[in-house]
Amino acid sequence: MKIDFAAPSKAVHIELTHEEATKVVEDAKGALKIRIGIGKPDSMNRRKTVTIARKAVKLAREHKISAIAVSFADFRFKNGETDEYELGRLLGEAFEMANYEFTKYKTPPKGGFPTVATVYVRGASKSAQQGFRDGQIIAREVNYCRDLANTPGGDMTPALLAAAAVRQVKGTKAKVTVLGPAEIKKLKMGLVLSVDQGSAQPPRFIVVEYWGGKKSESPIVLVGKGITFDTGGVNLKPSNSLVGMNQDMAGGAAVIATVTAVARMGLKKNVIALVPAVENAISGSATRPGDIFTAMNGITVEVLNTDAEGRLILGDALTYAERYKPRLVVDVATLTGAAITVLGKHASVIMAKGNGLEDMLRDLGEKSGEYVWPLPMWDEYLPYTKGIHADIANVPPGEKSAGAGSILGGMFLSHFTKKFDNWAHIDIAPRMESIPDDNLAKGATGTPIRLLVRLIEQFK
Repeated sequence: MKIDFAAPSKAVHIELTHEEATKVVEDAKGALKIRIGIGKPDSMNRRKTVTIARKAVKLAREHKISAIAVSFADFRFKNGETDEYELGRLLGEAFEMANYEFTKYKTPPKGGFPTVATVYVRGASKSAQQGFRDGQIIAREVNYCRDLANTPGGDMTPALLAAAAVRQVKGTKAKVTVLGPAEIKKLKMGLVLSVDQGSAQPPRFIVVEYWGGKKSESPIVLVGKGITFDTGGVNLKPSNSLVGMNQDMAGGAAVIATVTAVARMGLKKNVIALVPAVENAISGSATRPGDIFTAMNGITVEVLNTDAEGRLILGDALTYAERYKPRLVVDVATLTGAAITVLGKHASVIMAKGNGLEDMLRDLGEKSGEYVWPLPMWDEYLPYTKGIHADIANVPPGEKSAGAGSILGGMFLSHFTKKFDNWAHIDIAPRMESIPDDNLAKGATGTPIRLLVRLIEQFK
């Protein structure tokens, strides 16, 4: 998609009206216009602005319109709380994300798949134009992440995910290092290997480094869950829960894309992405419930449920992060179905330690459009992570079960974050797939890349 600030040529004009209904109309000269009803202007806010911008592109695609024209002033609302740059960035993200659809495996229709090739924007200042450019950079990485997450598991193995990361950072100052099975074993990543042992696909440990800041500045480390397909292992998932489990690596794809976006924007920050990439398969060699493994940090872990595997590989990755002496660590994972029970599908769960980090994430969630809500990380939950015959267990023993599935997932990870002053856990399971209110194509959402970029920009 091209965003053009010149005078529109042969474009369908988008008008925002104070009506409730949205209409596609034809004037006396035969020219089409799309009139989007927004209702009362005073009811408009940042959230609704993003939704309407996406709706404009969605409607254009539905009517096979390849060029649209909008007025930047139409999106300046009293309650928008945005400056020129910020509004441009929001709109750039929204337009680009709404223009995406995963069509790799579909036969193209006659004339090709509908897409908006050009959006003409009238009245955008230089600051706003820069916002549009940055918004598009971020959104293109979001769409790259959506491509990876939407790809079937058979075509997105750990090795293929690693290769995709190498390709994506080309042309940037980011560098990818891929560790194979021998190196993972040498590092004594017992938890990564425990999940891998049932699969015919060897694991990979993907490291993406971008050193754009001062050499003296400690980096921000992002850790993403990279389960390329999750059968549940011996604790096999029900049939209807297996569909979509190719997206269990969405957290890994998101942190790779975030570092790439930061590199393409040229931010003066040091950022690292770590992705343990593993397939959780079932076979005669798969981990059995009750098996005990030693983590990279020496903690012994009792695996009481093989379908709680994401926290295992993240544990070793968080230990690996220690070598960078990071000033902030954020892990991102489609970790628990319980997060959906808590929040539905409109926001991700966060758990955080560090001065003001929880509040910052909530604020940036609102600003980015990737909403989050906190759950407690109290010591009272720690006993539920104790093992029977090992130091800790990946789920509570049966007699200790007390619900709080999302919280206990975070509490398990806390055993691997004791050396970090600032750490946040983001459970993106609720936002793994789009919902109708998003005005996005079906499938992966690319959450929480927009939030992470803002966090990297603002964290001191």
